[in-house]
Amino acid sequence: MRMIPASPHGTGSMAEKRVFDRLKNIINDPEDGPMTAYHSLNLTDHRRKRFGEIDFLICGRPGLLVLEVKGGKISCRKGVWTYTDRYGVETRSVEGPFKQAQSALHGLMTKLKTQFETSRLSRLPIGYGILFPDCEWHQNGAEWDNFTLLDSRSFNNLENWLNNLFSHWRKRQTSARGPDNDFLNELTEYLRPEFETVETLFSQVGNVGEKVTRLTQDQMIFVDVIEANKKVLCSGGAGTGKTFLALELARRWTYTGKKVAMPCGSKWLKRYLETRFTIPGLTLTTVSSLELEAGRSGLNQFDAMIVDEGQDIFHQSDLKKLDCFLKGGLKDGQWCIFHDLNNQGNSVNKPDKGVLKFLETLDPALVPLNTNCRNTLNIICEVKKRLGADMGIKGAGHGPDVRHNEVCSRKDAAKALAGELSHILASGHIPSGSITILSPLPFPESAASLLPPELREQICVLDEFAMRSFPPLKISFAQIHQFKGLENDVVILVDVAPPDRLKKEGSIHYIAMSRPRSLLSMIFTVINSERTTKFDAPKSTIQMKTDKPLIWHRSRRLRRRESGC
Repeated sequence: MRMIPASPHGTGSMAEKRVFDRLKNIINDPEDGPMTAYHSLNLTDHRRKRFGEIDFLICGRPGLLVLEVKGGKISCRKGVWTYTDRYGVETRSVEGPFKQAQSALHGLMTKLKTQFETSRLSRLPIGYGILFPDCEWHQNGAEWDNFTLLDSRSFNNLENWLNNLFSHWRKRQTSARGPDNDFLNELTEYLRPEFETVETLFSQVGNVGEKVTRLTQDQMIFVDVIEANKKVLCSGGAGTGKTFLALELARRWTYTGKKVAMPCGSKWLKRYLETRFTIPGLTLTTVSSLELEAGRSGLNQFDAMIVDEGQDIFHQSDLKKLDCFLKGGLKDGQWCIFHDLNNQGNSVNKPDKGVLKFLETLDPALVPLNTNCRNTLNIICEVKKRLGADMGIKGAGHGPDVRHNEVCSRKDAAKALAGELSHILASGHIPSGSITILSPLPFPESAASLLPPELREQICVLDEFAMRSFPPLKISFAQIHQFKGLENDVVILVDVAPPDRLKKEGSIHYIAMSRPRSLLSMIFTVINSERTTKFDAPKSTIQMKTDKPLIWHRSRRLRRRESGC
């Protein structure tokens, strides 16, 4: 049976994982046509709760089934249900699993009725089922029908039970003659975006909880392609979701038992990811550390390899290392490389485009990502206007106007920066940790070092190890080339000339301007020199290019962290 997502996601339930594996191994009956099982749907139109969840939803020509899974020991006394997990921890509820399934089904149908005509939905047999894979259930009650229940005694015959369950609900809905293929395809496509989710870069596990974002339609196509191809070369501009797609791919490949390496082009990005994503079987590393990490894992070679920020390793020497530590090498091994060649021609680590041409001769699937899922449309349009770089379409909606100042000296740049920080912080909606200052220069040489003491004390200069707790409570400062692959809600760019006046530094503008999710502020220093710090120009008036009030992007929820830098 086709599973969406391809591996269980966001659940600590061993019972759900067992059901997932059993469903995945079911071979569809040709007469019934293709069947799809969706795992973990967050249902906003729940009958009684603001948010509910469907453990599994089975969709196909035989009908639509909601499945509720309860693991561990289960009992019901005097109307109170008690669930005991494998650690002996008990939870109680007056709403039993049968009522939960009925309520979830009702919520789902309420939502479907807003999208499809009642006449079409009436042809679809609907129902629910309950699974207790860890215990035997001997109780009888008016709340449930034994046909709708599967316990540990018959769990091995899950396929037969599903067939009988579909049959049971069809007999109770004689007018439901079954959906036609067109309606079934529309229903499948409608349901899929609700289920197919991946962790975002700023996703946190534990106290903050798991934050997910829907994949865009372009990324849906990508998910299908990677499942069908051994080698993939994926291109996309900044903000098109390459990093979290790389992690989603890693999760799927490791779930099948593969040992996967993910070399990052940046030590900062490696540090950031390894403290936020724990994926068994995945080794986060840099290219230079591949041999060391393979030895630590007790491996000679990795089963598969995923490369993020691939343009940073487009060099013959790096390619040889990938080839050496991948089973089958680049020619016959399993790999996926994500890259972005926008404005990289003059970057610090200039990529060799001949490497890309070589990789293309290995006949990988070529997958372009065209939908930006990070930046606001305001930022996307600004980058395209000033740099001509394609960062995709759509974006994350409209946000605050891009702000820019022009100054003529380092001191004036510091004054402009102080004004921007005060303006943003005065809005009261943006915590300090959501602001990052980016410069091509180290902090002592940057205009940021000339800020008044009361502002300078609020700044944390980032390093590789600070990525473990990024974003900090303070305003952060970083050099542009070190911040590749990272992001924050607000980015202020300093110590650079306007990109149209300093074209050979276009790569640093591209990296910096594509880092903010919501607000971009740029302070340009207009001088007759190639370096913005080696001058002593006359003092000039700081020109504010926009006096519009700051309007925070409503869809962004800012998080406060408990520890500093």
